[in-house]
Amino acid sequence: MSVHPLPIQTEKQREIVSYDPGTGAEIGRAPLSSTEDVKVAVERARSAQPAWANLSFRERRRVILRARALLLAEADEIAQLISHETGKPVAEALAMEIVPTLDAMHYFAHAAENLLRPQKIDIGQYGLMGRSSRLIFKPVGIVGIISPWNFPLATPAQEIVMALMAGNAVVLKPSELTPLIALKIGEIFARAGLAGGLLEIVTGDGSTGAALVDARVDKIMFTGSVATGKRVASAAAKYLTPVVLELGGKDPMIILADADINNAARGAVWGAFANSGQACASVERCYVQESIADKFVERVVAETKALKQGLGSDPGIDVGSMSNERQLQIVSDHVDDAKARGAQVLTGGRRAMNLRGLFYEPTVLTNVDHRMMIMRDETFGPVLPVMTFKTEAEAIELANDSPYGLTASIWTRNIARGQRIAALVHAGTVMVNEVVYTHGIAQTPWGGVKESGYGRTHGRMGLLELVNAQHVHVNRIPFLPDLWWFRYNQQAARLFAGLATHFTTGSLLKTSQLMPQIVRRLFGRGR
Repeated sequence: MSVHPLPIQTEKQREIVSYDPGTGAEIGRAPLSSTEDVKVAVERARSAQPAWANLSFRERRRVILRARALLLAEADEIAQLISHETGKPVAEALAMEIVPTLDAMHYFAHAAENLLRPQKIDIGQYGLMGRSSRLIFKPVGIVGIISPWNFPLATPAQEIVMALMAGNAVVLKPSELTPLIALKIGEIFARAGLAGGLLEIVTGDGSTGAALVDARVDKIMFTGSVATGKRVASAAAKYLTPVVLELGGKDPMIILADADINNAARGAVWGAFANSGQACASVERCYVQESIADKFVERVVAETKALKQGLGSDPGIDVGSMSNERQLQIVSDHVDDAKARGAQVLTGGRRAMNLRGLFYEPTVLTNVDHRMMIMRDETFGPVLPVMTFKTEAEAIELANDSPYGLTASIWTRNIARGQRIAALVHAGTVMVNEVVYTHGIAQTPWGGVKESGYGRTHGRMGLLELVNAQHVHVNRIPFLPDLWWFRYNQQAARLFAGLATHFTTGSLLKTSQLMPQIVRRLFGRGR
């Protein structure tokens, strides 16, 4: 797809303009889809979905793998487009967007059939009565995806693949800041042979997203801010539309005294500044044990000062621009509030004055506390606030002192200790000696607790969000009635009391004491 401006469209076809946040230059335009446009897109998806659902997993797999081959063949070009539309370095677009997307496409194309295979349910003693139960998984129908600007390829593309492999059709509404990447996704799937209607792209602003919820899709997958997520959930509730919400984070990093200081420092710097800190899993609170704090902070500052910041499309850049002016202002406000309350800026702490676009210098703060916005509200920018703690219990209390609960990380050489602490931290994902990247592992679930949202994407848990589980129960002895059918009499009441006492224990031996009563009940003498 060209990154040059598109022709001006008519007023009836209102448009949104995509800009390179690193230069301010216009790179393209896309339609601002109206409520009627969204309604038509959902209707097309509704018409196309049944035939797709009737295909085998093998047939769906072929389409996904063809799309994967196209994405791989055009990876460099697409990485450039991602860089221009988001400001992130090209290398980061490859590492954090294209690589995990290719991996997820391969995984779900091959694994979905097994992950969604019908499952037998162990129903205990009911099975001895000729009964059996199993679960079968059926596509929900039309999945509406409302995706964010910070990972405009990886987030929607992986959810699209999961939804399609489960037999659904998809209507994607991307962020108004990154419409061109979404259109590229649609183009790739069309070229891969995906039938019309199965992936509809409706570009636009918040009104377009609201129209998608109002169009009565069968499931909403939303990734974005807490405030917008609450509005989406409220709007969807009018129609009882189920929603998966992947919202914000204020992710803590705990560095214990026995951690590998150099590696922990490198992890903190990457975790805080990758994608200019614009990831819901970014390290936004760093807690380091007092005894190693000075050495750790020294390494962090040195690593931070060594980073090269500039246009993401230039070679050798570590940190690109931020993606929009509003987010840059939030970062600036948080840092200013911290400084006013006594925080110390060890490096950075301001907008990068030597660069033209939306650049904020990678920033390290100390002397921070939980009164400050930088330690309580989601910053979503290249800032690493470092706070010390004395005891393990204090570290856990600090980590859990947040309305968010997406990810957290524990750094220690003692793996058993790290796992024990992980179990005490309130977060959807807790990593030991790792940071951020588990979003890129297709096999593992992704999602949070508290105000970080609910539901899951990725892995089997994410795939199960995109199907309806149907319970099928069978009586394989069709001539045999149930014990609890009419008529009720004194013998029946005595049997039911016996069932309460013996059958519900799960013990076949205890239940066998009821056999004479059961036989009389089933074969006439006790009816």
